[in-house]
Amino acid sequence: MTLGKGLGRATTAKEPSTYTASVLRREGRRLLEPIIESRSLAIARRRLMRQVLNSHSALLMRHRKAPSHVLATSRDCAGALIQVLHRHSDSCSGFSVARALWDIARRRIRPDLGEGFYAEIIHWIRGLEGRAELEMLINAAPAADLTGRPAAIARSGELDVLWEKVQSRMDRYEDGLGEQAVERRSRRRKRVLEVLGGRSKDWDDWHWHVNHLVMDERTLNRLVDLPSLQGQAIRQALDGRLPFAITPYYASLMDDRPSDRDRAVRMQVLPPTRYVQRMLACRGDMREFDFMRETDTSPTDRITRRYPAIVILKPYNTCPQICVYCQRNWEITQALDPDAQAPRQELERAIRWIARHPAIREVLITGGDPMLMEDADLGWLIEGLARIDHVDLIRIGTRTPVTLPMRITPQTAALLGSFRRPGRRELVVMTHVEHPYEITPELAGAVDRLRRQGIGVYNQQVYTLFTSRRFETAKLRLLLRRCGIDPYYSFVPKGKEETADYRVPIARLLQERKEEARLLPGSRRTDEMVYNVPGLGKNYLRATQHRDLVSLTPEGQRVYEFHPWEKNIVQRHGYLMTDVALLDYLRRLEELGEDSADYGSIWYYF
Repeated sequence: MTLGKGLGRATTAKEPSTYTASVLRREGRRLLEPIIESRSLAIARRRLMRQVLNSHSALLMRHRKAPSHVLATSRDCAGALIQVLHRHSDSCSGFSVARALWDIARRRIRPDLGEGFYAEIIHWIRGLEGRAELEMLINAAPAADLTGRPAAIARSGELDVLWEKVQSRMDRYEDGLGEQAVERRSRRRKRVLEVLGGRSKDWDDWHWHVNHLVMDERTLNRLVDLPSLQGQAIRQALDGRLPFAITPYYASLMDDRPSDRDRAVRMQVLPPTRYVQRMLACRGDMREFDFMRETDTSPTDRITRRYPAIVILKPYNTCPQICVYCQRNWEITQALDPDAQAPRQELERAIRWIARHPAIREVLITGGDPMLMEDADLGWLIEGLARIDHVDLIRIGTRTPVTLPMRITPQTAALLGSFRRPGRRELVVMTHVEHPYEITPELAGAVDRLRRQGIGVYNQQVYTLFTSRRFETAKLRLLLRRCGIDPYYSFVPKGKEETADYRVPIARLLQERKEEARLLPGSRRTDEMVYNVPGLGKNYLRATQHRDLVSLTPEGQRVYEFHPWEKNIVQRHGYLMTDVALLDYLRRLEELGEDSADYGSIWYYF
């Protein structure tokens, strides 16, 4: 197993590490030698910062005709180093990068520093000094001597070659619209019906699916080949009364045996052992998992408010299928909990509360999944909101197009469409498609039924380890638009301890946005990358002024300070977040069969 060109090699127990203090001293000789004789940390810090600026300046002077990406990388690495060397970094994180480098320069032993720390600093120094090994998707120098039509033809040919490379990457990921996948799912459907005692006509009845949820390891094992560790984790979850459920339809999207194709599908619903153990450890007080501090932003029952003009309304507090990384896993006690639907009296109070706050222009109905409500109850709720003059947009958050597409019946779509008043009130659906393999003719049909009623459909993707391979999400975006779904948000998996197996470093999202999504037509990359800040709301990663890189941990995790969205409006404290170590993430990609040389530029996104 290799970590690829420019990344170093993964080490075994018998090999010396690629990322060590001695390697750092060699790679960073020009940076570290001037601080060896420093009499104090303050002096060492000043000299380090001065040397960083001098190195970047020297590169600019030496290589005035150097490729722009080399100079930009040097600039970004200089900025990152200056930030983590500052005294503010020490006070924010409780760890001094400057002191660590001073100790390394003086050959003092630092057993607290891990490979991830050395890896980050080594790559930043390479980038600073113009030595970063960055491989282009295609190697084509611009034809400087061409102008006019010949230049345009040459450029067009280059773009054709570029797209061939993109297409070959996307072709690695099978989707659910292809002929083979449709045939495979047809066989799987028969198997699911056979095991669950259904008939062909039952498949189109969403009530049948809801009444036959897969809620135990034994039944799931009859439907798919389940590795023993996953089966054990499910049994532990059920013994600890953690919610677990899969719709028959979604079970049909899994392959008979675990494969590269269906990994993302399985990992959404099959809880890892670490998740189960962490959840069970805090079973007595599940509010510990309230990462978004909804209890602190709920002014009345069933309402969450973090912004002036929009509120969340939660009328139905469970789902037909439980996503492992759900941000509200602490609220859901079981799938289809009989007490999940709020009494009408309680919802009436919530509606009256919204009516008393004219600043609220938009209501997001979510949960749980509100589309598990019967049409009559759903219609009653939306009608109550529609009577409020100042509410001009109603959104419904639901995964049913992905997990239970037959729930979107023609009658239900017509009901939702009936609340639209062009120029007065809009109604849209927010769904959550994670992977190309989830996109099926059934999903496309459900979306089409909504769009024929004038209802816009938008996607919110959680960008997890299992959807983060090169061009994996790019392919998803192409298919979403083909099905009539607009990409809307790409969420950073929250820093929740129990879902650590799903987390992806911010640098990977930035890399994906700049190097993969940017190659798609504009209408296919309309989604925003966001990190949800506890108690405050969405922080947009596209804009660097919304966050600062403030430090590294000894293990090589970047520490970011996120600034509140209203930082120039009202006084709010920021939020410190410790990210996933890039070296750990790259090694996990290697375990999934990836060549991390393909991700070499990840070190230079901040």
